[in-house]
Order: sequence, then C-alpha cells, then structure tokens
Amino acid sequence: MNLSLGFPELPEHGAKSERAGLTAALTRFQEWMARPESPIRAIQHQPAREAQYAALPEALPASLRQALEKRGIRQLYAHQAEAFARIAEGRNVVIVTPTASGKTLCYNLPVLERLTREPEARAMYLFPTKALAEDQLHEFQGLVESMGSDVRAFTYDGDTPQDARKAIRERANVVLTNPDMLHSGILPHHTRWAKCFENLRYFVIDELHYYRGVYGSHLANVIRRLKRVCEFYGSSPQFICSSATIANPRELAQALIEAPCEPVDINGAPSGDKYIVFYNPPVVNRQLGIRRSYLHEARRLALETIERGQQTLVFANSRLATEVLVTYLKDACARKPLSAEAVRGYRGGYLPRERREIERKLREGGIRAVVATNALELGIDIGSLDAVVMAGYPGTIASTWQRAGRAGRRLGPSIAVLVASSAPLDQYIVEHPDYFFGASPEHAYINADNLELLLSHIKCAAFELPIRDGERFGAHGPKKAAELCRFLEELGFLHPSAGAWHWTSDTYPADAVSLRAVTSDNFVVIDITGEHRVIGEVSFPAALTTLHEKAIYLHEARQYQVERFDYDQRKAYVRSVDCDYFTDAIDYTQVKVLDEFETSPVAAAAAAHGEVRVNRQVVGFKKVKFYTLENVGAGHLSMPEQEMHTTAFWLHFPASFLALFPDLSPTERQNGLTGLGNALRAVGALLVMCDPRDLGVALTEDIASGLKSFEPNLYLYDNYPGGIGQSAPLFRLTRDLLARTAELLAACPCDSGCPSCVGPAGEIGARGKEAARRILAELLIARES
Repeated sequence: MNLSLGFPELPEHGAKSERAGLTAALTRFQEWMARPESPIRAIQHQPAREAQYAALPEALPASLRQALEKRGIRQLYAHQAEAFARIAEGRNVVIVTPTASGKTLCYNLPVLERLTREPEARAMYLFPTKALAEDQLHEFQGLVESMGSDVRAFTYDGDTPQDARKAIRERANVVLTNPDMLHSGILPHHTRWAKCFENLRYFVIDELHYYRGVYGSHLANVIRRLKRVCEFYGSSPQFICSSATIANPRELAQALIEAPCEPVDINGAPSGDKYIVFYNPPVVNRQLGIRRSYLHEARRLALETIERGQQTLVFANSRLATEVLVTYLKDACARKPLSAEAVRGYRGGYLPRERREIERKLREGGIRAVVATNALELGIDIGSLDAVVMAGYPGTIASTWQRAGRAGRRLGPSIAVLVASSAPLDQYIVEHPDYFFGASPEHAYINADNLELLLSHIKCAAFELPIRDGERFGAHGPKKAAELCRFLEELGFLHPSAGAWHWTSDTYPADAVSLRAVTSDNFVVIDITGEHRVIGEVSFPAALTTLHEKAIYLHEARQYQVERFDYDQRKAYVRSVDCDYFTDAIDYTQVKVLDEFETSPVAAAAAAHGEVRVNRQVVGFKKVKFYTLENVGAGHLSMPEQEMHTTAFWLHFPASFLALFPDLSPTERQNGLTGLGNALRAVGALLVMCDPRDLGVALTEDIASGLKSFEPNLYLYDNYPGGIGQSAPLFRLTRDLLARTAELLAACPCDSGCPSCVGPAGEIGARGKEAARRILAELLIARES
C-alpha cells in the first residue's frame, strides 16, 4: 500500500474502456491535487494481488468436488483451505478477510461436507439483514443443485409465510435467519424446532463486526440462550464467524460466543488494482469553517463517473440523503443522453421484489448507477462495479473498506472516492489518511453483562426453559443469576419450584426486548390532524428531547407540532403544521461519581473511569430556522428529571492545572473545556467504533469535593443505563485519545471553532478553540515527558 501524489502505470489486464475511464478519473484527481488548497487529501493505490491457492481438501465428497469444478473452482484460496482444516478439527473459527475474498465458501464447504456425510445434521446461518440472507440462500442453493443433492435450505424471517414455517422447522437442513428472528421467533418456540436443535452441528455468524455496542451485547445474550437450548437437546454446535478487518476480531468473537475461537486471517484471494481517493469539499467561509455541501459534491463526482461510462455505486448515510441524491442524479441524467431510469435508489423500505430487480439489473449492466444506504454494503452479489462514491464517512473504517470493496469485484481496476461531510469524525479521517490506511486501529466492544440487558434476557431464558439452581447465566456466575431470579420473583415473573425458577407471567418477554436498545420503553407518536393514527415510535431517551410539548417533530420531511405529551402512558399527540423552523431541546446534565475503578495522572490533571449517576432534565427549547439555522425563538419547559446509572471516562482538572492559563477568564476556560468535550466525543467514538451518540458528554464540578474553586470533571459517559463497555477502553486509550483530538483541532482550518472540531464559535465563545488547544497541549506535553 502507498499514499501517492502521482499514479503508477495502470495494468494492461482488464477491459480497455475500464482502463480509459479510470485513467481519465485519476488524471482529473491528479490535476486537482496539484492546485493550492486542493480538495484531494489523499490518493492511495492498492496494487493488484495474485491469488494464493491450496488444493481441494481430500475430505470433500465427489459430488461437491464436481459442483465446484462446474463453477471453474479446481482449487481453493489459501484462507478457504485453512478454514476448512480448522473447522474439520472441531474448532470455532473467525475468518477475517476483505470484501469479495470468498468468505462464503469458508463456511459453505464444511457445512455441505457434513450434511453429505450426515444427512440428519443441521446448520443455522445468522445474517444481520434479510436481504443478505436471501442472497446467501441463492448462492447456497445453486451449489446444492450443482451437487444433485437433496440438502434443503430456507430463510426463516418475518417475511416467511405462516403456512411454510412448519415445513421449514421440520425439513430444513440449513436455516438462514437474523438475530431478531432467532431472539423472538425461534428460541421462545424451541419445542417446535426440536429436530433442528437436537442435530445442530454448525452455527454461522456472518458480518461479525456489526455486532458491537448495544446490538452486540444483546446478541451475546441471545447466544447464551441458544447454547442453553442446545444443551437441553443434547447438542453443542461449532461456531463459524466471519468479519471485516478490525483490530480485535478474535476478542469480539470470544466475547460473543463465550468460547475459544481461532482466527483465520491470511488472504489468498486475488484482486485488481484499486485506487482510493479522499475528497474534502472546499471551504467557502474560513472564519465559520463552512464547506461546500458534501451531497452536492458527491452528486457531481458520481455524475462524472457515470458520464465516463463507469458503472457506479453511491453510498449515503441516511434514507433522506439517499432519496435526495437519487433525485439529483435522475434529474441530471434526464438532461443528458442517459435516461433517468439509468439511476436507481436502494434502501430498506423498498419491497423485496424491487431490490431483487435492482440487484439483477446491476449484475446485467442495465443500470448505470445506484444510490444506496448500508443495505448494499454487505456481501450481496451485485456483480462488478467500476466506481464507488461515498457521500460521508460511514462511521467506521471497517464499513468504509467494505463499501470501497464493492468496486472492482472482478480483477479489473476500480476507484472509490470518500467525500467528507463537515462532521468532526469525517474531518479527522479525511485529514489523517495515514490513520485510515495503516493497520486497523478499531476495536469492537460489547458488555453482555449490562444489568438491564442481563435482566431482560434472563426473563427470556426462563420463558424458554426453567433456570436451574446453580445455573450460570452471564460472566458473574450462578450467584448473580440466582440474585436476579429472586428479584424477578418479587416482580411476579418467576416462581421457585423443584430446584428451578419457572416463568409464571402470562406475558411474552421476547416481544418486549429490542435488540437495538437497552430499554424497550418507547413512546408512540399519534397524529391527531384528522383521524387518529400512529405515525412513529421514539425511544424513551430521545422522546424527552424530541416530543416535549411545542416541539416540532419531523417525520418523512413533514412537520408536526406536539400538542400533548403523556409521560405516564408513553404517548405523544401531534398535529400537522407548516412552519419554517425546527426545535432543539436545551437540557441540563449533572454527573456524580459513584465508584472510581481506576485513575492515572495526566500532567497536573487526572484521567479516571468508573460508575456514575447521570441526572438529566430538559429545561427548555430553541426554535431554529431551516437553512439559515438562526435562532428565532425559545421556550421554557419543566420535564421530569431522568436518572441513569452508567459507566464513564473522565478527566479531572484541579485548580492548579487551570491556573496554568492566567490570561483566560473562568468563562473562557469553561468554554475551552466544553469545546474539548465535543472534540473528544468525536475521536472517542472513532477509537471504540461506536456512534458518537452512544457517548454522552458533560462538564460538571466534582460535587463531592466541596471545594469553592472551579475544579471541573469532563465526562464521556456511556449513553445507556448500566454502560455498554466503552469507558474502560477510553481510559486505556487516554494518550491516543488526547493526541488524535489535538490532531483534529490542528487540521481544522477554522479560526475560532466550527461544527467540524470544537463546535460553533457562537456556542463556545471567540476563544473557545484556542483554550481547548492550549489545554490539550499542556496535557500532552506532560504525558510525553
């Protein structure tokens, strides 16, 4: 790999049109890069790589060998052969190779070999999306048909017809499903799946890196329940995981399955030449740090690749951005020789039939461009594309590589362009390409023993099978499980009898547990403009800031004003309005340290992590005008105060440290710390591979100290009750966190603060950015010494 300002000679292999189109694109980027203040921040060339092969395993049955040969596969890639060997030895494995490297065969081959040898055996495949499960089903069935085998494979998800479900439960050798269906549709009804669980030999978890944070913590508990059910039926499945490149795939796999797992991380697959370009839209207002719209720039770059005859995939980070870009590109193509039908959108919410049609036309070349959300990021077969344009950083390096890998799935050359938005995370990545292109720094973390999650899944587990006295559920052992069972007995959910805890409630616990949230206590949004109808659902934490009375609730680009907020019944009543502003809640947050787990000095300050109590109250709201974002009004509120126990990482600044900045007023120091908190949250989210919204930020004085002088704590806390495992890694990464935050501030061209670094100058004051940089410099000088 090399970062280059020039371009190596393009290879001779590949179609001439591909080479010509790519040459034109690279020449254009090279010209831009030569300009002063060029928007091109990096161009990286990944040279073509030849395949590393291994012989087909001797254990493969003749029918499977012949099926592979019909597809032109007479030998395996090195990682496929190694995976087969490890799995044959009975080991759990995690396969870590890039997009389009043939990971599917790594698990399909051992599964088909076992099913041929043992027809009664069963396997279950877990995919994060229904679309990916459908795609993998077609791949699997194609191989089975080539074998002339009677192995039966089916998807089992929310779209599966009721009349087909019984047949699938009884006849399927391989079931392809998703975490939600396993959680609420399979495990609670395990008696209907008795034959499957009695003979379950393999459990495949694809796209492992997706299961991090809350989602991953939930899945780890679902896997605990799966293993309980399998043990009841006398089986012990082997786990086969596959992941994109992250820093700790083995650690994540072992945390999810709670068993030893061996990595297979050599990559024997070939690839064509790839060029990856980082594009940062030009600054149009240096003082305010405002750049050109990243959506407009992405549209322009995509249009250029389309006009050069390159089949292009455009990624957007939201449904709204996807639809906006589809509109832009369709309009532009309609004015050119191309038809508007040459451009299609692809996202969740489209009917399965529409998605299959778009995938087919992409493979056949009938569509020139598709604008997609992350729905096409995964390994769905869409053939080979020439160019990928990413409108905004996807949030993780792993996801970015997966999106870039969608181009050049043949051996021909390809190009991928990342267009950065003004978000701090985007700006850090695009201005520090060495961080991106180096060894993967991203760690995926989970906390399967979060008390709220554990309690929810113990309910589900007890519904499925009585919890035996002395049974372990979670990392804290049988004692903790018994304690939680006694608590649930007090609430009327469980009853002890004959050495076990039995479910006694008439409720169905899995329905009340969302795998994407710690609590399922959601608010329902009811439109009362005409006939009353439910138009949405909002999570409990978000409801307090978005559904308070007089709030403007945005839904599918329409505005509704909240008329009544019924806290007790968890309902918000809204009426359709036409206004030119939206509302932004003003909240007051107080954090108190309950237990300090570890601490370490940082200059005259200190870093620590531990358990905290967060008290948060929405006290008012601002009216913000669309487009200009000017404040056009405000209102006072008196919402119920919310209390949450969670975990946090924090920096403590004693008076002696702040005294090092005598020329800064107390207000300027406080503004500097506020701005520093905004930047730390963005970089912290990058380091622990989470959404910035998963981290709360608060600046409060240490109440327990009782000191009259200003000695604040700057907290980054897990924004979920009980914490989800992000504060301890942040504490361990304190040095890296501070250094990379300093790099973010240094690289931002604004004078006194903007949304790309510490926040707008209007919120943190004229010297807020200066104060934040000086505080960081002092912390880092001391740590270096």
